[in-house]
Amino acid sequence: MRVALIDADIFVYRVAFASDSEPVSYAIQTMAESLEDLIMFDLDVNEWDLYLTGKNNFRYDVAKTAPYKGNRKDKEKPKHYQALRDYLVSAWDAQVIDGMEADDAISIRATELGDDSVIVTIDKDLMMVPGWHYNFVKKELSHVTEEEGMLWFYKQMLMGDSADNIKGVRGIGPVTAEKLLDGLSQKEMWDLCVEKLGSEERAIENAHLLWMLRHPDEYFSPPV
Repeated sequence: MRVALIDADIFVYRVAFASDSEPVSYAIQTMAESLEDLIMFDLDVNEWDLYLTGKNNFRYDVAKTAPYKGNRKDKEKPKHYQALRDYLVSAWDAQVIDGMEADDAISIRATELGDDSVIVTIDKDLMMVPGWHYNFVKKELSHVTEEEGMLWFYKQMLMGDSADNIKGVRGIGPVTAEKLLDGLSQKEMWDLCVEKLGSEERAIENAHLLWMLRHPDEYFSPPV
């Protein structure tokens, strides 16, 4: 049986925004029902771990071209945001991850477990991590190979990520990125990203911002 690695940040925001005009008891009940339905009916698992992002993400220090998630700093969090996080920690033993993203912790655990785990999220960033993935909105189970995950990472290097305020190459979207990278080795993909981004320094910055850690304290290293 697979272990479900649940991106709880996504659940908190979705439930909190949907329950913003309701009392906190309604928000908590909605969260409980959402997770119970996911585990009991959607997934073939008998273990699950929930992950929440905490403080001091290393990416804030890495970002030089533009502030990491700087486009979110003035956005107000939904009313029941903290109450739902507290509920997940107390009732579901959710892990609060400091120093990195919850996504990094999920990626590290998925790397340890291999195909005995399934990543539960709608966040496209985790699509670079090989293994089973479950989109709980579309109710779709898919499997990402090492090659598919690496291709997605290099596509993001070129495109950037507007959600996290990571700047890519102007004019390069998903279709163009895939055409540019098609058939290239990992070293060739890296060299292309260096060329298009204008310098190795810019490429390394984007890589550190986008790469989901596979092992604790082991950051992205350019291929040689």
